[in-house]
Amino acid sequence: MEEQILSLLGQKDYFPANVPEMLRLLQLSPNRQQELQVELRKLEQSGQITRTKGNRYIKSQEADLIPGQIQINRQGKGFLRPDDAGVKEIMIPENATSTALHGDRVLVRRDVRARGLRPDRGTEQETGSVIRILERKRSQIVGTLQRGRQFLYVIPDDPRMPHDIYVPEPRDVGRKPNIGDKVVVELLEWESRHNNPEGEIIEVLGAPDEEGVDMLSVLRQYNLPLHFPKPVLAEARAIGSTVTPHELAGREDCRSHQVVTIDPDDAKDFDDAICLQRISHDHWKLWVHIADVSHYVKPGTALDVEARKRGNSTYLVDRVIPMLPEALSNELCSLKPNVDRLTKSVEFLVADDGRVLSTKFYPAVIHSQRRFTYKEVFAILEERRSPHRLGSEAESKLADTEIGAPVPDSIVQMLHDAHELAQRIRRLRFKNGSLALDFPETKIRLDEQGRVLRIEKIGNDVSHQLIEEYMLLANEAVATRLMSQNQKAIYRVHEEPDERRLNEYREDVLSHHIPCGNLTKRPEVSKLLQKLDTIPIGAALKIGFLRSLMRARYAVEPLGHYGLAKAKYTHFTSPIRRYADLVVHRALFQASHGPTHSLKETAEHISDTERNSADAERDSKDVKMYAFLKAQLAMPKPPVYPALVIDVRNFGFFADVPGLAMSGLIHCSSLTDDFYEFDEARGTLTGRRNRRVFRLGDKVEVQIAKVDSFKKQVDFRLAREERDRSPVAAGEQRGSRPHFQKSQGWRSAAAGDRPRSEQQQRPPQRFQDRQQSRPQSRPQPGQPPRGPSRPPQQKSGKFKSQSQPRPPLPSRSSRDAKSQPARPQSGGGNFRAGPARPQIPSSHSRSKFGGRRRR
Repeated sequence: MEEQILSLLGQKDYFPANVPEMLRLLQLSPNRQQELQVELRKLEQSGQITRTKGNRYIKSQEADLIPGQIQINRQGKGFLRPDDAGVKEIMIPENATSTALHGDRVLVRRDVRARGLRPDRGTEQETGSVIRILERKRSQIVGTLQRGRQFLYVIPDDPRMPHDIYVPEPRDVGRKPNIGDKVVVELLEWESRHNNPEGEIIEVLGAPDEEGVDMLSVLRQYNLPLHFPKPVLAEARAIGSTVTPHELAGREDCRSHQVVTIDPDDAKDFDDAICLQRISHDHWKLWVHIADVSHYVKPGTALDVEARKRGNSTYLVDRVIPMLPEALSNELCSLKPNVDRLTKSVEFLVADDGRVLSTKFYPAVIHSQRRFTYKEVFAILEERRSPHRLGSEAESKLADTEIGAPVPDSIVQMLHDAHELAQRIRRLRFKNGSLALDFPETKIRLDEQGRVLRIEKIGNDVSHQLIEEYMLLANEAVATRLMSQNQKAIYRVHEEPDERRLNEYREDVLSHHIPCGNLTKRPEVSKLLQKLDTIPIGAALKIGFLRSLMRARYAVEPLGHYGLAKAKYTHFTSPIRRYADLVVHRALFQASHGPTHSLKETAEHISDTERNSADAERDSKDVKMYAFLKAQLAMPKPPVYPALVIDVRNFGFFADVPGLAMSGLIHCSSLTDDFYEFDEARGTLTGRRNRRVFRLGDKVEVQIAKVDSFKKQVDFRLAREERDRSPVAAGEQRGSRPHFQKSQGWRSAAAGDRPRSEQQQRPPQRFQDRQQSRPQSRPQPGQPPRGPSRPPQQKSGKFKSQSQPRPPLPSRSSRDAKSQPARPQSGGGNFRAGPARPQIPSSHSRSKFGGRRRR
């Protein structure tokens, strides 16, 4: 009946009809009216049709209504990802998001006239307004419990939630919460964005400083499961723990091959293994072996249903939330050394220059001879040791891994050969237009109490590139095979970027006096990226370029991959931790039997779970990192970090701190040795008397000055030794104030003073959000909320009766209104409206399609 309804509403002569009229038009008997109403309700909830005044139905697109998923940034602005891939992204202003939450499916009315975000640049963004919530992605909110004068409320952890939530006194939650505790709230009612939502506490997590509560908050916020259902564990146990002889039938026997795995030092789920043999002077045979998860996880089983629900494994800072039970992910499916393992394998014939001449696909059995870590392989490739035990220098690099066994000559030689061939393939890939958008990652090491021990920077060195190139080769080969066979599957797609966003980004680059051509042309993009690799601010600007691109996702249509410059691409190499790869394995070897969800639904679902996991991974690292930095503020002698000046503005300069894998602001107010003047043409801050100059690329030493874990911002100050190097600081008495001119906009250069025009103006995050706005601040714990906002209506059964009406609880925007700085005036005095805080790649900064886990 669904197709009949849509066909009727799509007819040219159709006039909006109500239910009785539709019964007649569809030639249905009156006794099928209830069935028709059910189908209409389903279509309405999906956003395909809309009910107008008089209960008449039309197709949503006929009323310029677009269904899709809304993504909301930290500034409150929304972006609609339409269900129809042919419709461009629609921006939704903060005041037009209604009661939508990040990730909800919504119905948006497209504005008749697009409102330009930057009229001065001649660019326009199509805008719209949310008119209906079709489906809530989540109804549970994590936050901090506070008490007003006569009522309780919860301050959400997620800054994208614009209002605090009214809650009654909690009942039957097991543990009575204290004010300031972290709690989970079930959202009950939210009728208007102008009113505060109502909810009830369903779980008390504990005090914020209680051990484990920080990570438990992240798990609850992103709805990540801690345990597998019993039927899933039972199925995993029933499979067994070893490969049996009868399972080898019909498989290629590769157990005699020199197969190795290369993974991070703390990995346990080994998806992939490689083997390389020279078969002639200018030809190589390369095997890429991938764990055969599809052999054990059959469609429609409890294991399969749970794996699809999770979508992927999630790698938090202190734990892994696996897609499959550990009996499979870390044991039977993991390609561990010295045991037989089943694989789906791709065999390549590769020319010496890196060109692929032929491919074969088959199920196989392997017996891995060695489990390498990236550090170990890097040490071998760097030191070029052959049959010997790794030297002391290499062992120091590999302190966290199992080292000691000598590496045989043949394996060392294979690693060197594999490296050289991978580099040829890599050069050929970039020659064909692939973009270099990978960034260093950071690994946060924790102690037994969950505190940060150290921060390690993990670069994309030659050991990572070796595996990366072979995995990309396998993914492309599988996609080519699937398309040639017209096999239905899921593809990894990265669409062409929006020209408007590229032009806006180009303006940002030009504002830093960096030459930049037409970025709609791929050679110009490659040229710019190469240039950015050579300048101090380059990493921050590359992040900006990533933000101007579309986000990679899964789809049933092979739309190609812009970043990799590949017309055919999918995910095949990580079936232990990505459901997409498991679906592709089934499609490639035609092993898909039993009940399955539609591929389109699956592709959309796992795209959502991937984004959810990425956000959770980032927040888990942020929680630990900001706690680590806050602890330094209380130290009598805070650590000193080497830093590099990456941007200079009228209010101070930004510095990249490699030891922390982050950047931060050194505000002019902390430079107490002199009055500093900003030279826009040269991009410098110069001391009026000591003539000290801060410019792009300068090396400085800094300490933590301020940590705002809500805004995700860190401010630094120059270390005392750095300040003491000033020629004025050495000769002046402490506390003396330098000469200044009031017309320049500063009352003084003493710590704590602000430009008159901006009062500690925080620049908006240009690379993340192009609209100049400021994240809202929180009230101090225990401080009653203030400001205009209408309290909710009393409803029986939801709140305890009170003798007086409840005082109003403000939105965050109204609460922070008094503290908002005036926007600086452009063109006058020594100050101008500055750009956003540049962003340097941190532990979670990676390409939207990059990084081994997501590529």
